Parts: sequence; structure tokens; C-alpha cells
Amino acid sequence: MTKRVLTTESGAPVADNQNSATAGVGGPVLLQDQHLLEKLARFNRERIPERVVHARGSGAYGYFEVTDDVTGFTRADFLSAVGKRTETFIRFSTVADSLGGADAVRDPRGFALKFYTDEGNYDLVGNNTPVFFIKDPIKFPDFIHSQKRDPFTGRQEPDNVWDFWAHAPEATHQVTWLMGDRGIPASYRHMNGYGSHTYQWTNAAGEAFFVKYHFKTNQGVRSLSSEQAAELAGKDNSSHQTDLLQAIERGTNPSWTLYVQVMPAAEAADYRFNPFDLTKVWPHSDYPLQRVGRLVLDRNPDNVFAEVEQAAFSPNNFVPGIGPSPDKMLQGRLFAYADAHRYRLGVNHTQLPVNAPRTAVVDNYGRDGLHATRNGARHDKNYEPNSYAGPAQTDAALSAPLAIHGWTGTHAAPAHTKDDDFFQAGELYRLMSEDEKGRLVANIAGGLSQVTRDDVIEKNLAHFHAADADYGKRVEEAVRALRED
Repeated sequence: MTKRVLTTESGAPVADNQNSATAGVGGPVLLQDQHLLEKLARFNRERIPERVVHARGSGAYGYFEVTDDVTGFTRADFLSAVGKRTETFIRFSTVADSLGGADAVRDPRGFALKFYTDEGNYDLVGNNTPVFFIKDPIKFPDFIHSQKRDPFTGRQEPDNVWDFWAHAPEATHQVTWLMGDRGIPASYRHMNGYGSHTYQWTNAAGEAFFVKYHFKTNQGVRSLSSEQAAELAGKDNSSHQTDLLQAIERGTNPSWTLYVQVMPAAEAADYRFNPFDLTKVWPHSDYPLQRVGRLVLDRNPDNVFAEVEQAAFSPNNFVPGIGPSPDKMLQGRLFAYADAHRYRLGVNHTQLPVNAPRTAVVDNYGRDGLHATRNGARHDKNYEPNSYAGPAQTDAALSAPLAIHGWTGTHAAPAHTKDDDFFQAGELYRLMSEDEKGRLVANIAGGLSQVTRDDVIEKNLAHFHAADADYGKRVEEAVRALRED
């Protein structure tokens, strides 16, 4: 076996990787030791800015296989035939904590999936919950700031968390999810994933449908109590990463079944809930789940930094047959996600191996910038239109146009007949068993009782009372008991 030769970044062989060059034996280190300087300079630059949200994550490769015919709803090529497989990469993550946080915490989980389709990469960026805390992107930075470490104390403060929720009654539904039994998944394998937002599908005839994605875990949903999570986080800070890595390495490949809810576009305007409100679900009795296919994870990344930290997902990466909806949170994320990656990884982040298309050909007029690796040949032009046979537009829209009307301005979301901030939170509470309700109330009271301001507590209690009288009564009694201790 030929011995491999250690080289510098430029490819020159390294004579000594154990001792720095010095001025004589025991003398000072020489500036001319290029290998030493190169190693130290690279070491200083090993870290890139971490994500503001979803900083701590794990990833895996796999495939998506179509099991049911959905061509009546979308002309997306990767969904065009039963049995068709598409390579995928998924990144799971916690939301609020930093890169050094623990996996086993009470927090939503990111569920970001990249399909390497023949028509380009399609990114589906969701969570393990079907709803979210807010419905307008202008509130997102404030919401995240309230959940992050306080600028003065350097820790997450109950006063900040609950003060924001006190002024965001639409968060009551997601708070009920988060504080319930599914608030701490036992592992990434044992949780569902959701597109969360409403998306648009368009079929070959040009008919438009609004859809919601549901990835149901085939391992079964398993969650942790607060006590179990605290113990696990103390034993293994990377418990979810460990579990995912080891499961795939031993060949126990986790899988999910994808279902969609499909709403004909014409029904959206008169639906009882605003179908584009991220704090709402579509009851399955209105729009039943329809099976699409299965997602299987079967390969671990070889390098976590290169393939998980540098993985970039953006919901504006659509393919023909799939497009956006008027969901305001989705509309904000169409800009914010791609912009975050341009900041963290550079304008050419789509050329990194984990982000680059597998089979689709990238051919455009983007040039230069940091880390550019695809700048065209000597006779390729960097402008369009041109007379040199450069790439040209198709004139075929990826999805159907969205109808708009009215005046520009900062409008509140339109109200539908059943739209309020509390009804669905109450419905979720009433679906729970008595044991589930007891744990939910205890989890909420444990955090809310730590708030120092009575008015913030009262505002939050009013939200739970509005969702369900029993819900509010039990939370209020539990908070009072804890504060009197």
C-alpha cells in the first residue's frame, strides 16, 4: 500500500509536522515557517457564524419513494410515477438554543428536507409541529429574541418568554403543543415532521391546489417527560445526534410516510379557518390525509461540518408544479432563509457539494463572489439576452399565479368564520387524556410561575381560559400553588 504524503494547502509535501522551524535549537519560531502559519491561520477560521435559529442540528442522506399517484394534483417530476426515487438530505434541529445546547430540551424541532430532483433542488423547510407561534414574519425577530438568552443575564428568562406570549395570543395553540407530551421528542426518529406552511401544487392542466405536508414517523411517536429529558441531557448532551447516527450505522434506517392534505384553490376563500394562517391546522375531517410516499434515511454524513453545518435550505427553492401560497410567514421566509445562507456561507453556497444539485444542470449568469467555482468558459457571457446561445428563459411558470386584490398597506390577516386565537388550542386540549392534561398543566405552570410580573401572568392565564374553561382553571390553580410555596 502506497504511503500517503502529507502536503500543504498548495500541495507541497510537508517535511516535519511535529516541530516548528526555529532560529537554532530552542530559538524563537521563524515567520518563514509557512506550514505552521497556514495551520494556525486555518485553525482560526474553522468556525463560521452559527445559525441564529436552528443552530444545533443533525443530518442524514436518504431517498424519497413515491407510493401513490398524485399526478392529479401536481406536475412535479419527482412525484410523477409510483416507484420513482429521489435522493434526499435532511437536517433535524432544535430551534432556540445555540450550537452548544442539549438535544433533549423542550423546544420545537426543525425538519428541513432537500430533494435532489432532476428539475433542480426542492427544499421543504418545516418543523415537528403543524403550527407555529406567530402568523406574521414581522414579529419573528422579536419572538426569537424573547426565547434566546437575555442580553444582561445571558440565560433564557421566563419573564421574556412569557411576556412575549402574553402579547401574542395567537401563540396559545403552539404553546399547548410545546408544553404537551410531544414537546420533547425522545429522538429525531420518533417524531413526525410537517411542512407546517401551506404550499401550492399545480397539475399538468394548470389546476391549482393548496397542500399541507405530514411526515408520519414509522418508528412510532415517542416523547420524554421533563424529568426524563433533564436526566438524558445530563448524560449525553448530543443524545439525538447519537441516536440518529447509531441507528443508521447499524442499518436500522428510520423512515416516514408522507401524507398531504389537498384543498382545491377555489375553496380557500370561504374555508372556516384562514388556510394560510401558520397558527392554524386544517382538521382532517375537512381535508383527509392522502398518502404520497415514504422517506428513508440510510446514510450518515462523512463530515458534520461540511454536510450538516454547511447544508443550506430555503423554502424558495421550488420545482415545476410546486410553489408558494399567500401564507405570510412563508412569504417572509422565502427571503430570510436564503439571505441567512448568503451571510453565513457566502453568495456561492449553492455550489457546496451538499447544496449542489445532483442531476439537474445549473446554467445561469451568476459569476464571481466568494468561493466561486462555477464561472463559465472563456466564451460564455455574463449577461442576458445575448447572441451567443446562452441559457434562456422557458416562459413556463413553476406554479399557478396567485390572485390578489385591494390596497397596499400593513393589513391584519383576513378573518374567516372560525378564526380566533383560541378555538384550535381548546380543541387540542379537549383531545387530550386526563393524564396528558395533567402533564400539560404542570409544564405550563412550571414556567409561568417563575415570571416576576403579575400582569404578565394574568395575560397568559386569560389566553388559557379563552381556549377552554377547564384548561384555564387548572393552569391558574397550578400557578397559584407553585407561587405560594
